[in-house]
Amino acid sequence: MTEQTIVDFRALGLAEPLLKAIEESGYTTPTPIQAQAIPLALQHMDLMAGAQTGTGKTAAFSLPILHTLLPLASTSTSPAKHPIRALVLAPTRELAIQVYDNIKTYAKHTALRSTVVYGGVDIKTQTPILKTGVEILVATPGRLLDHVEQKTLSLNQVQFLVLDEADRMLDMGFMPDLKRILALLPKQRQNLMFSATFSDEIKKLADAFLNNPTLIEVARSNATNDNVEQKAFLVNTDQKQRFLVQLLKQYPNQQVIVFTKTKLSASKLARALERDQVPCSAIHGDKSQKERIEALDAFKAGTIHALVATDVAARGLDITDLPLVVNYEISTAPEDYVHRIGRTGRAGAKGIAISLIDEDETKYFDEIEKLIKKQIPKEKANVSSSTTPTRSRPSKASSGKDAWFEQPYQPAAATAAPKAVTAKSAANVKRKVVAALLGGFGFKATPQNRTQAKRTTGRSKQKSDLPAQQPAENAAETANIES
Repeated sequence: MTEQTIVDFRALGLAEPLLKAIEESGYTTPTPIQAQAIPLALQHMDLMAGAQTGTGKTAAFSLPILHTLLPLASTSTSPAKHPIRALVLAPTRELAIQVYDNIKTYAKHTALRSTVVYGGVDIKTQTPILKTGVEILVATPGRLLDHVEQKTLSLNQVQFLVLDEADRMLDMGFMPDLKRILALLPKQRQNLMFSATFSDEIKKLADAFLNNPTLIEVARSNATNDNVEQKAFLVNTDQKQRFLVQLLKQYPNQQVIVFTKTKLSASKLARALERDQVPCSAIHGDKSQKERIEALDAFKAGTIHALVATDVAARGLDITDLPLVVNYEISTAPEDYVHRIGRTGRAGAKGIAISLIDEDETKYFDEIEKLIKKQIPKEKANVSSSTTPTRSRPSKASSGKDAWFEQPYQPAAATAAPKAVTAKSAANVKRKVVAALLGGFGFKATPQNRTQAKRTTGRSKQKSDLPAQQPAENAAETANIES
């Protein structure tokens, strides 16, 4: 479908309360995806829409839904007057929250209610809002099914179903949950599917729940934003951290999202950057929702320089004027690259995407270039040795030094012979040992404890398997220690 030339939201035919909210948000001209999707959605058509991340997809589906539901809006306090009429499914908590915030902004001059439910928080805190009734529900699939099982909501009056970031839902294994949810919805409904990338799996999903959908693509499928300058550096794995710190120092006043493949590597990298005096935090699936929100708020407020994130956690992060993203680890899924660099260069702004590639990741980056049909310039990383001072660990020999260990080797003949042990000194040693066994020289000897001492020294002699002359040597050593 050719792109429609629409230069003003009023030309879309939206209701006045929605236009007022749009103007208050500072928007005047619809984006290409909004200009194409909104008129078709208002005609109750199923849509399969593809657009790059950050092009205004949320408004493209939420504005026509709000417009259509306005006649059903009610100021009644009865929950029966506010059934769930629109269901928006998102793959992650962050994206669900972002979509809900946008819908709430667009609907602020209407009586339509909305809420969001997601995992990671106590389900009991979400139940009271659902019981009061909402027309629009934004949810992650797993938490939605939790509420269905607890009978805290009903989906039998849903008129609109939206799948946002459908490709990520499939990547995260939500297909079984999606099938269960689809079985709970009325057959007659309007379906809208939005995705930044299209794959064969996405097309199969579209065939499963869309009815004669209209395909909308405002840019070539799986393309990257032309506003984003893409760079790549070839760097060894053991030098990546040092080079990353070097890069961040080149952008001291700009915020950056650093992408890793796993939760473990995200946590380790965040701790390492903190040690290198880089204010940062990590955001990934093992973090509680409270920790994730706090980290995101601190990043948006500018109190931390870098946010280390996994692909799942970063999906849905909407940060204004984010100038830089860094692919610290290259994902094995080429589509993830498109989503990662889509965090920058949003809404027409300029952005930079830098990838750090080690030898093992070269094959993954080749697949990325095939997907986006673009060669990304690469250069060998010039890693400064002074960027991160190395911390020398003391050797075992130098820790707890003993002067004896520092002396050069001497043959046994060159060593001084031990002093001869006289019978008198041996007797003194024996007397000291016996005295120590009896409790010290202040101990008063009695016939009874003398007998006990003899038994003790007798047992010691029986246990010893040393040569005959060694007890004299040991006695001499004991005399030297105690003197």
